[in-house]
Order: sequence, then C-alpha cells, then structure tokens
Amino acid sequence: MPFVAKRCGVQFCPPSIVLIYESNIKDTNKMRKRIIPVRNFSKCSDCCMAAERMKHHIRHRAYLESVSLGQLERLHIVLRDHMQGHSLEHTLASLRLDPEEDLNKLDDEELARKKAQMDKLFERNRRRKDDPDFVYDLEVEFKGEVAREPCSWDEEESDDGF
Repeated sequence: MPFVAKRCGVQFCPPSIVLIYESNIKDTNKMRKRIIPVRNFSKCSDCCMAAERMKHHIRHRAYLESVSLGQLERLHIVLRDHMQGHSLEHTLASLRLDPEEDLNKLDDEELARKKAQMDKLFERNRRRKDDPDFVYDLEVEFKGEVAREPCSWDEEESDDGF
C-alpha cells in the first residue's frame, strides 16, 4: 500500500473530500494532503453510489484504498445535507444512534442507515461460542429496575374456552 490515509474530511465550497495521507513511496513517509472534488453530486444524489464511484475511480483508487466505504458514504451524507441547507450539528446528530428516537418518523433511506448502524453495533457486541468470555445461559440483574405492574393477561388462566 503506497498511501495510508490518516484523516478524512469535507470541504463545502467547492464540494470536495479532503484526505490527509502518508506516502510510503521512496521511504520518505511524508504527510500530504489531497483534495478530491466531488463531481456530478446534488442534494438529491445517492450517497452510497457516489461513495462507491469515488472509491473505485481510477485516479483516486490508490489514495482511498485504506478508507472504508462507510466513511466515504458518511462524508457524502455531510456534503448532501449541507447542500440541502442542514447544519453540520444536525447532520452529525442524524449519524449517531439515539435510543429515544422514534424510528417510525424516519424516511426509508434514514431508516435503512439507522438499521445498518444497529446491525454493526450488534455484531460488535455479539458473543459467540468460540469467544473466550462466552457464558451459556447468562442471567443479569439490572440495577434500578422498577417493579413491574401486574397485567390481567399475565395471570394463569385455563385456555379451555378455545
């Protein structure tokens, strides 16, 4: 890998991806900056496709090899939201998972993004049988749990009427 990305960012005017990378060519190990223009991108563009197109572009492929597709997609989302008039704080808040957020109010694209984030978090926290700290049938008591109110359908009744 001749180039190792150290930092990525966006530039709003003109819309560009800014890449700080280390060049390993000729053993110089110099830090360099590359500004990659985002062309043919509007406020209605698909960020996933634009990120994929940029990552596989022949001029940028070597520089973006160590940058994940997910990170490029998030940078494109920041650019698109800026074009739509959203603030940077609003965009960054939409990229984070909020457990109190009502997912029923999101459009399809944002919902798919939130679900992908939840799947990623689940896989990172998942315990498999091969893990050294795996415990079968683990029971955990949560602190501060309020007493549950009894409900009529929780009571033992016979189902003879069915």
